[in-house]
Amino acid sequence: MSLEARLSQRALIFTADDFGLHERVNEAVERAHLHGVLTAASLMVAAPATRDAVARARRLPELRVGLHLVLADGAAYLPREAIPALVDMHGRFGDNMVRDGFRFFFLPHVRKQLALEIRAQFEAFAKTGLPLDHVNTHKHFHLHPTVLALIIKIGREYGMRAMRLPCESKEPVWLKPWIALVRARLDRAGVAHNDYVVGISKTGQMDEAVLLAALATLPHGIGEIYCHPAVKGEGALTPGMRTYRHADELDALLSPRVAAAVESAGATRGGFADVFGRRLPSAAAPDRGVQPL
Repeated sequence: MSLEARLSQRALIFTADDFGLHERVNEAVERAHLHGVLTAASLMVAAPATRDAVARARRLPELRVGLHLVLADGAAYLPREAIPALVDMHGRFGDNMVRDGFRFFFLPHVRKQLALEIRAQFEAFAKTGLPLDHVNTHKHFHLHPTVLALIIKIGREYGMRAMRLPCESKEPVWLKPWIALVRARLDRAGVAHNDYVVGISKTGQMDEAVLLAALATLPHGIGEIYCHPAVKGEGALTPGMRTYRHADELDALLSPRVAAAVESAGATRGGFADVFGRRLPSAAAPDRGVQPL
């Protein structure tokens, strides 16, 4: 699709990240899809509640599910002995993304293990039998050139046709040239992407007021509004989510006022496959059979 054609339309993808992290997240995704505006979810294949998430997704044929690659601050899919340079003794990635970014770029043995883990997560998603709607990364680590290159190379083998471009209107000036480079790289690779996102500056705080404000000034083009909904429960889902207002985000996705604002905006709504439709570039996934996750 040409840039002119994309910018002449208005389309929205409502995505819930961290699908599979906890049953509270999975229940929120199901509710928000059945009774609200949520159209897509990004699955963590190594998370504690992945099996429950996949079972729910199979009951929701209109929910578009993508792969939420975890390469920082989360559990790896492969065992520690396969990727010792990437994870701690508990098989978890660290949260020092600057340090790890340098290691990915400069150390060949680390890069080799990174490629193994990315492939393993794509393989795990393929085994669910769910159509791969899109790919993104936890904490947007695909902004790193090495990570992005590996995802594009490996993702093509698994039918990846669309990725999130973390481009928000309020992004820092210094980041704009880098986003432009990522956009150009996706375009050259024939990977479809959104034109803008809403959700970075208000991560964990995507309540009704934030959604209504975004919808009131919705630009033309293909936009993705992403959030982290979960039903109420005891304690934070992860230490890094102590300030997240998951229940407020769920309420926003279920809000009649938000639904009315979406309707008034006249935007096409769905997952990447729905929004791009037949204009998505073709990518044949290998025939690996469908096995239960």
